[in-house]
Parts: sequence; C-alpha cells; structure tokens
Amino acid sequence: MTKLFATRLALLAMMTMLVSPAISAQQGDETPPPSKPGKPINTGDVLSGELNAMKVRDVKNGKRVATYQITSEPRRLPPPNGLCNLETGPETFQLVTSSDAQATQLKSFVGKEISVKVDEIACASDAGQMSEAVITKWSLIKKQ
Repeated sequence: MTKLFATRLALLAMMTMLVSPAISAQQGDETPPPSKPGKPINTGDVLSGELNAMKVRDVKNGKRVATYQITSEPRRLPPPNGLCNLETGPETFQLVTSSDAQATQLKSFVGKEISVKVDEIACASDAGQMSEAVITKWSLIKKQ
C-alpha cells in the first residue's frame, strides 16, 4: 500500500511541476499599455521619412498617375483633425503634386529619406486614398 501511495504521490508531484509553468505564463500575458499619440505636426513644421511612389488611377480621366507617400513616425494633426480616427495618429502621408516640376523633383528621391516643410495638411477623406493623411501644400527641404 505504501508503494502505491508513493507512486501516486510522485506522479502528482511531477504533474504539478509540469503544469505550474504553464499557469504562471498565462498569468503573465497582460495587455500592453496603450500606445501614446504621436507628437503634433503643424503648418510650417518639417516632416521626415522614406519616400515611396505608387501608381493609382486618376478619377477624372482614368489614367495611371504617380502618387508619392512619406512613411514616418505617428503624428498628431492640428485640430479638428487630430488623430484621424487612428489610435496613435497617421504614419503615412500622401504628397499631392501641384505641377510636373514637383513630380519630377520627387521622382529622384523615391526610396530615400526626405524632409518636407508642411504648409497644408488634412486627414485622408476620399475613398481609395492609400495614405492616412494628405499634404496638399509642401516644399522639399534640401539636406546639406
């Protein structure tokens, strides 16, 4: 009888040793703290990030046109836009080119880190926009 008791006690001890790490691991899985909104960006501020180029169809005439996008850290837009209905604010910013000269200027910087001075910015609102925010007026800052 003592041999049977010792066997069961050893089996119970071994099961306890195997199960206790799994229980403690489950208790340690807490949700991470909520991420903080990005720092604000206002008119006249500089936005830096990697420039990407995408081809999209123009709504007016159906032609494929180049669209440029900066990927940056999350930023908070001026009121009333704020975080653009995002948790931390927009990270992708579409650069709207107003002339062929601006498009040509950006084409040489695709895939590289650039900085632009923001003159007018808003949350993306049109269906089909690939970016979270749109910069309609901007100027490229030359790096020394």
